[in-house]
Amino acid sequence: MKPADLQQLYQRLRREAEKVLVGLEEPFEMLVVALLTGGHVLLEGVPGTAKTLMAKTLARLVHAEFTRIQFTPDLMPSDILGTSVFDMKTSQFYLKQGPIFTQLLLADEINRAPAKTQAALLQAMEERQIDLEGETYDLGVPFMVVATQNPIEYEGTYPLPEAQLDRFLFKVLVPYSSLETEIEVLRRYHNGFDAHDLDTANLQPVLRAEHFPQIREVIDSVIVEEGILSYIAQVAAASRQSPDLTLGGSTRAATSVLLAAKTFAAIHGRDFVTPDDVKTITPPVYRHRILLKPEAEIEGLDADAVIRRLLGVVEVPR
Repeated sequence: MKPADLQQLYQRLRREAEKVLVGLEEPFEMLVVALLTGGHVLLEGVPGTAKTLMAKTLARLVHAEFTRIQFTPDLMPSDILGTSVFDMKTSQFYLKQGPIFTQLLLADEINRAPAKTQAALLQAMEERQIDLEGETYDLGVPFMVVATQNPIEYEGTYPLPEAQLDRFLFKVLVPYSSLETEIEVLRRYHNGFDAHDLDTANLQPVLRAEHFPQIREVIDSVIVEEGILSYIAQVAAASRQSPDLTLGGSTRAATSVLLAAKTFAAIHGRDFVTPDDVKTITPPVYRHRILLKPEAEIEGLDADAVIRRLLGVVEVPR
């Protein structure tokens, strides 16, 4: 497989997704990049912007097992990971697997669960395995967590700790639809589309689990010149020195930009990373990893505005 072949696969993914999704090309593209990179995604948007539909559509298109967990204040870690159950017939304990034993996990409204439950995802997200009752269980490939949160409703929520946020490769913003897009959505529903019954959309799987090793080989072979490596590192360094931030990008943020930029280049048919790839990937990698100073927020800046400033002050390699 070559980058051109991966580009064709990606174009097929997009065409199939367009049977269901309208006006969500950029968020869906970041979901695909994260999946192929081996990362997780935090989707932020108000209710009703098709965040769940995007995750379900992606799972169908890559023939992945899909599980959804509705996070609530009374959700316990065992509700996610599973628990040991005593079998009266064999007089032995066995693991009753929790919903985390899947390929694409949707953690809906993740910030509604307490920190202890959120932390139950940490090892799984980072190591692709969990430890229960002294045993280690691998989660396989692919394994991806797509978490959602509401940006405007904070009552009864538990803000994600920095360690949890850092486990997400991307934070992707899902805005309201444009007028034209909303009209098309209404037209589709008028003609019988049902978001709860994707069978009627006739989605055809494009990828399967056995394709991922080949895809990883293609992505790993993408060339990154020394100037690009320096550019990524300089952006990270500039974030740590920014007068607008109390917390800049970590080394993990820089490596995440590198790996995701290689995936982004590959799905667009290139075997090399360009500065524009880095500029495209940096905002979703950084926006949940940096902390603004109060003065910057008073000035009306948000994370994306500060990231644009950073990209503006770092010289782009030729």
